[in-house]
Formats: sequence, structure tokens, C-alpha cells
Amino acid sequence: MLRRTLANALLGTALAVTVAAAPAEAAQSHPLPATITLPSGFQPEGIAIGTKPYAYFGSRVDGDIYRADLRTGAGRTISEGPGTASLGLKIDKNRLFVAGGAGGDARVLDVRTGEILKSYRLQPVGTTAFINDVIVTRDAAWFTDSRNAVLFKLPFGRHGALPAEAVRVPITGDFVLAEGNNANGISTTPDGRALIIVQSNTGSLFRVSFSGVATKIDLGPSETLVNGDGLWLRGRTLYAVQNRLNVIAKVELNRRGTAGTVVSRTSNPAFDVPTTIAEFGKRFYLPNARFTTPPTPETTYDAVAVRIP
Repeated sequence: MLRRTLANALLGTALAVTVAAAPAEAAQSHPLPATITLPSGFQPEGIAIGTKPYAYFGSRVDGDIYRADLRTGAGRTISEGPGTASLGLKIDKNRLFVAGGAGGDARVLDVRTGEILKSYRLQPVGTTAFINDVIVTRDAAWFTDSRNAVLFKLPFGRHGALPAEAVRVPITGDFVLAEGNNANGISTTPDGRALIIVQSNTGSLFRVSFSGVATKIDLGPSETLVNGDGLWLRGRTLYAVQNRLNVIAKVELNRRGTAGTVVSRTSNPAFDVPTTIAEFGKRFYLPNARFTTPPTPETTYDAVAVRIP
């Protein structure tokens, strides 16, 4: 009797495991869409994805924020823009940090409602500026300005409270302004002790201390990341989107982020000047900015998903 009872218990356990596994198997039989269709005329640039299967896109036209369900591809505008661009985006918990491009500003939204929690004037009105991208660290959000040798920091208070105003951090050291887009994509070093920025026009990659001192990252004698745009860090691997080249460069870094090796470049027939990159479910998602296509209100736009190389 005891043996029969144990056998029945083990059988029940096995059945329970089989039943529990069924939803996962069913989920795998319905893969996520490979393409996310965005509104016509939207002109996307930035993308952010948090822990849930939703991607957020910013419009270069008017700053609208569009949220798409990665499971179905369906989406809607959750926040009307200020009339200036929304470029780089990053999510921190339930907050979406937005770089304001030539508007010289930044803002923070509630991802659930689209409500603007705080707006920041980073550069004075009338100043040539291009607030291009943003990264969120444990204690601050950092924004790049592609027209000026400066970073802008939003230091968090207790429990992540937003500050009253941004802190201006000049970039010094090896970083030198040149014609065109300068500091663009931004990430952290693998050890988290500094920032990494890519200078689009020169293709140089820099390790930047939190005080703003830039040191050029050694990629070898002839390697560059020209047209470098969005950056994404996974462990010690940095992925850099080279927008007009239609490739994702894979860079293996040392822990401090002082040197790296470009080990591969990945392209895809669906790329049409992708600008930046976000990750979900072992996939990268990239919005196609289509910079080489004359924009009209009817121009179509999308984002594409690719397996992480």
C-alpha cells in the first residue's frame, strides 16, 4: 500500500509538471512578430523596452511617444509631443526618460499613462543643441548633446526622486568637437564605474568618467565606429548601431572599458538606416529611421527584430 501511494504521488507530480509546461510550449508556438509597424509619417529615432513586452518609440517630427505591444504589434500614441523631437529613450522602472533633440530639453514620462512627470531645460533657448541620447545608471540619468562637449546629469534623490534641475558636466580630455554629430549613443562601462559614448562623425569610442574626463577607447590601429548611434551593453559586449551603414557592430570590451575589439558586424535586409537598439526575449529591436528616404506624412516606418548576434 505504501509503495502504491508513493507511486501515485510521483505520477501526480509528473502530471503537474506536464500541465505546467504546456503554456510555455504554447507560447513558443506563437513567436513574436519580426516587424513592428509604426504610424505613417512618424519618423522614429529612439526605442526603449523595459521588463514587459512593450516597446516605446519617439517621433522626430513632433515628439509623440508611441507604445507597441511586442506580442501582437498593435500600438497607440500614449503621449502627445511638445512639437520638437523625441530622440533617445530609456526606461527606469515606470519612468521613461526622453532626449529632446534640437529642442535642447529632456522630459520624464510615466510609461503607464504617458503623463509628463518632469521637464528639463538643458540648453538655453536659442543655443545650438542636439540632446541625442540617454542612459540611466543606478543614481542618475545622463544625456548627450551632439553639438556641444557636455553631458547633462539628472541626479536621483532618495528612492529615485527626480531633481529640480539638471547638472551640466563638461566633457574634457581626449574628446574634441568636430563638424557634424559628435557625442551620440551612451552606455556604461562593464564595471559600471564610468560612461561610454560614441562620437558619430569620427567613429571614436570614449570612456568618460562621471566627472566628464574622456579617454579614447583603444579599438586597434584602424578600427572605427563611424556613424555610430545607439549603444547597448550586455556584460562585456557592447553593441553599436552604425546607422547609415545598416549594421550592428559587436565590440568585446575589457572590464574597465578602456580597450575593445570589434569582433563582428551584423546586417539584415530589413535594415533601413536603423538608429538605436533595445533588447527583449533574446532579440534586438531597431527602429528604421529611413534617413535616406524623403519624409512625407505618408512615408511608412517600422522597427525590426533580429536575433542577438
